[in-house]
Formats: sequence, structure tokens, C-alpha cells
Amino acid sequence: MKNPLGIKDIAKMLNISVSTVSRAFRDTHDVNPETRKKVLALAKKLNFKPNKNASALASGSTKNIGVVIPFITNYYFSMVISGIQEEAYERDYNVILYVTNDHVAREQNLLENLSTSSLDGLLISISSDSSTNDHFEQLMAKGMPIVFFDRVPKDINASRVVQDDFAGALQATEYLIRQGYTRIAHIAGPENLQFTQQRLNGYLQALEQHNMIIDQRLIVYSGFSQAHGATDALNLLALPDRPDAIFAANDRKAIGAIQTIKQQGLRVGQDIGVIGFTNDPIATVVEPNLSTIEEPAMEIGKRSCALLIRHIKNRDFEIQDMILPGKLIERDSTKRSS
Repeated sequence: MKNPLGIKDIAKMLNISVSTVSRAFRDTHDVNPETRKKVLALAKKLNFKPNKNASALASGSTKNIGVVIPFITNYYFSMVISGIQEEAYERDYNVILYVTNDHVAREQNLLENLSTSSLDGLLISISSDSSTNDHFEQLMAKGMPIVFFDRVPKDINASRVVQDDFAGALQATEYLIRQGYTRIAHIAGPENLQFTQQRLNGYLQALEQHNMIIDQRLIVYSGFSQAHGATDALNLLALPDRPDAIFAANDRKAIGAIQTIKQQGLRVGQDIGVIGFTNDPIATVVEPNLSTIEEPAMEIGKRSCALLIRHIKNRDFEIQDMILPGKLIERDSTKRSS
């Protein structure tokens, strides 16, 4: 009986070393792309499939990536996960999900008890109340490659992939100003989150550029749910000089605001304009349809996964900050005329 083909046979046929063939299959950073192409082409022609378990043991690689997220039912995060999984699949990695339910205690407990030997790297979106970097830095000190996405910690020396929160908020607020709204409120996320600050800064910049008064009573911090948005809007409508438009930190808050405005007998768009941030599918279901800033969720997932794999394969790969642009989607919730 003829012995099955092995890595040694591939190496001999291409006149290269066994270790080069092995590294080509693992797609390490120090293999010439042309050489890798030749190895994979010959392997395909010969119907040769490397033993993944053996190569993982030899390289110390598990081909597993951990993804730590606050929510799994949230539309935005489900799209990010789809992007991560698509990129991971293309590169022959498995994805293991960890959900914190948006609680820092669970996030810390999860990361402190994580079996680092079963993962090659981590993609992390932090919880709303995450206020310390200790649990992240302890993992990084052990040599665990980490890339943060969407919700990222302040003052940490790690790669990050985010949407352009500042530019998106600036665009949303300027759009409301162009529509003729003059007293614009902002219902923000939790105050300590970096992207909350970025979206607030974009809102403030737009007001300043158009010489509009900044009224601190029109800025409300709270959580991300529809209920938070409804309560925030109720408090704003109770002001003696209520706003004539609301820029919400996300679509769910915007939809909560729309419900409150309608319950108070006011018209969305004509009396009070509303714009969100995400482009959740529910934005086209709510009446009137919600104007919003579309976040590149799928692309954030793909880019963050690709970046993490680069860090896994080359531990000296330089830290990167990727900022991806959003897109203004105009709908009926910001139209002043019916």
C-alpha cells in the first residue's frame, strides 16, 4: 500500500524546506506570498490536506479567536459578529463568543478566568460601566494579542477599530440644522464611554460652527435602550423651552424618543425632528421612518478580525487605530413638512 503524501513530499517537489511548507500552510508573516501560493496550489492539485491538529500543536496555535461583546441580541453587534466570522472563516480560524451582558463585573470575571492557552487572540468591545484597564493589561502582559472594536477603553496601548463617531455626530447635527431646526437636544449614552464623548463632541462642534447656543439642559446621559430614550425625551419635553429636534446616540434611543413625542400629541418631524445612529432595521419599521447615521458594522467586524490575525502572526506588528466612516440616511423623522 502506497504511503499517503506528507509535507516532506510537497517540500521535495517544490525544492523548498519542510519548515517553509509548514509555515506556508499556517500563513505566517515570514513566508513569501508567491511561495505560499505555490504550496497551496500544489496541495490542491494533489488533494493534500495538512493535519490541522498537528500543525497547531507544532506552532503553538489553536486557530481560535475569542470575541467579547456586551450583547448578542443587539442588531449592531450581530452584524459585527457576522463580519468577524466571515473573515475568520476565510483565514481558517474559529470564533468563540463571550457575552458580558454589559456588566463590568462579568467582563472582569470572564477575562480573569479565561483559559489563554485555548485562544490565539481576543477581540473585545467593552461594557458600558468598564472604568479600569487592569483586566485587559494583565492579559496583554501575558502576551495575548488583543484588538478592541466599537466600544474601546481610554489610554490603552492596543489596536482599535471604530466608526467615526465624531464625524457621524457632526453630520447628524448639521443635517438637523440644515433642515431648519434651531434648538437641538442630544440624548447621549453612558458618560464614561469614549464613543459617547466622541458623539457629544461632534454635536457640540456642529452647534459651535453654526453659532448656536449650547444649553447643557439639552444634553442627557443614560443607557442605550428604547426605554432610556423614551424617558430622556419625556424629561426634555418637560422643559419650559423644549427642543425642536433630538439627536440620539443610537437608533433604539431615537425610537423611544419618537414614541414619547407621539404620546405627548406632537408630530415627529414637523414639531420635533429625530435622528439616530446605527441604521438598525427597525428604523424603517417605526412610523415615521427614522433618519440615522449608518454604522459600518460588518466592515468593523472584518477589519478588526483581520487586524487581530496580523497581530497573532507577527507579535511585532505595529499598533493601529482604524476609524471607518458612517453614512447619513435621510428619512421622514427629520422632515419639517408633511
